[in-house]
Amino acid sequence: MRRIHSTVLFACVTVLYANGQVDNRGEVHILQDSLVKLGHIMYNEPSEPERLKANFTFVKTLVSALQTPHSYSFPFDSVDMVSILKSPDDKFRIFSWHIQLNDGSFLYYGTIQLNTTDGRLKMYPLLDKTYEMKAPEMAITASSEWYGAQYYRIIPLGNDYVLLGWKGYTPNMTQKVIEVLHIGSDSARLGKSIFEGGDTGQNTRMIYRYNRQASMHLDYDTLEHRIVMDHLAPADVRYKEQYEQYGPDMTYDAWKLEKGRLVLVSDIPLMNLPDSKDEQYNDPRKPSNHPKSGLPPQ
Repeated sequence: MRRIHSTVLFACVTVLYANGQVDNRGEVHILQDSLVKLGHIMYNEPSEPERLKANFTFVKTLVSALQTPHSYSFPFDSVDMVSILKSPDDKFRIFSWHIQLNDGSFLYYGTIQLNTTDGRLKMYPLLDKTYEMKAPEMAITASSEWYGAQYYRIIPLGNDYVLLGWKGYTPNMTQKVIEVLHIGSDSARLGKSIFEGGDTGQNTRMIYRYNRQASMHLDYDTLEHRIVMDHLAPADVRYKEQYEQYGPDMTYDAWKLEKGRLVLVSDIPLMNLPDSKDEQYNDPRKPSNHPKSGLPPQ
């Protein structure tokens, strides 16, 4: 079922792309409204066949919208059920999303859209092959052989980009993924052996597996130029390598970005990172800055 559905979608994208560009830019606004309605069905409809049907139409509608000349500048900010990330150098953006199936597993969809000088569409569809990859930690693949994920961060690393992604996996286990994207002149490649530390020397991506009820922190620390993450461990040593039993153990590790590599630093001290919203909070050391209650002084 998964292979047939994904293959049909990929064929649909290819045909639409070959048919040329949409001339009327104003149509993209109408198409966005359709995407919002379809997205609501994709995530809220109880019937799995109806969710998949809505997703099939969503893919076709998104491709039609992207075919609008200069669509790269259109934010699609109303389509909030899809992750849309621009690269820091503004060379491309990635659309990624998921569909949950009734058995608790997930299907992933996405595409990479390049920022072209003439405004014409150039993209690399992402085709989820999760269930066909025997050793994803060691795989280097084209975009058509994707280890699906919903991405939430892009980090530049030399001529490549590090992607951080969330990956719902089974009814009992969730994953988070660190992988490397390379954009070529005619293709996109995912996976690269840049990890140093522990037994990860052969890895082309890092996959962290943990209990679905747990929450794992994995994000980029811009001040220290490192990817900070919860260290995962089983609740009991008896459950070693039974990843459904894993969760954060209150310690933290990091991948330090160094000369085009990611170097593991274990057991790091971690303080709250500075945030742009910090100034909205009261500093107990500066009572003169505290908001007044509005009551008369006593």
